[in-house]
Amino acid sequence: MIGDNVTRGYTPSNTRTERRRCAPPDTPLGYLEGLPTTLVLDRFPVPILAVHQNGVIVYVNAAFADMLGYPSCSALINRGAGHILADPADADTGIDGLRGRSNVVIDLRHQDGWVVHALVSTSALARVDDPVALVALHDVTEQLWARTAFELHPGWSDACHSPPSGEDR
Repeated sequence: MIGDNVTRGYTPSNTRTERRRCAPPDTPLGYLEGLPTTLVLDRFPVPILAVHQNGVIVYVNAAFADMLGYPSCSALINRGAGHILADPADADTGIDGLRGRSNVVIDLRHQDGWVVHALVSTSALARVDDPVALVALHDVTEQLWARTAFELHPGWSDACHSPPSGEDR
């Protein structure tokens, strides 16, 4: 009996996992429409965060985990958003908090404890009944640090380019 299955081109082990494939799409747009959303989000080099309306993190991509110093995405999934927010007052932030903060800088907590300043996009899921907010973030920590340093010490960069006193240009 087993020999009959083998001669027909399949074995009991691969009959359980056989999947039917659809015909390839006719257009490039059809190809894109057929891709799983999380597969696409996983491949983006931009940090992506999805938070459920109850404040639980439901998705992050590798770029987001890396931005906050986590070795994997799974270290952040199913945790409260308050775990990554630097301000304890924002600990209960869920979907409304992210939607209300679009296009502003929020403070996130790096795994090592320091603050990461990130610009938050408008949620890609913007309907009132969407149970998840899906946002992209842009780390602006270095830009804010440089701007602050310049404001505290205006002209410091001019001194870097000036010849020592007593020397002509």
